[in-house]
Amino acid sequence: MTANPYERMRENAVFTMPKEELTLMLYDGGLKFCNQAIAALEASDYPKTNELLKKAQNIINEFQRTLDHSYEVSQYFDAMYGHMLARLVEANIYKDADIVAEVRDLFREFRDMWKEAMLKAKRESAVKCEASLSCAS
Repeated sequence: MTANPYERMRENAVFTMPKEELTLMLYDGGLKFCNQAIAALEASDYPKTNELLKKAQNIINEFQRTLDHSYEVSQYFDAMYGHMLARLVEANIYKDADIVAEVRDLFREFRDMWKEAMLKAKRESAVKCEASLSCAS
């Protein structure tokens, strides 16, 4: 932990965040790191590019590590995450911003699907809550 109270507060917020919000935050982080890596590539700052691509890879590794394989769709996500990792490694080797943009677009697509799923779950929860009249006000 850090001595900075604002940093501690931010860390605590992450640790107490609902899983679905944390997932959304990770997708946003992957997007951010890919965008920053593209800018670093355009500036020919290869050490920074490497650092940013590794951060994006760490996010994908976390998604793969936490996949719930009891759902059939997890096989699709596992394959896509594997593809994204391979492409980021390739982008890093060949210093190719187009490949990073491809992965960024996948992060965006997954993030948008996740946001929609979160909204749908909230709507369904609200409907169930109204129907049962057992919700806390």
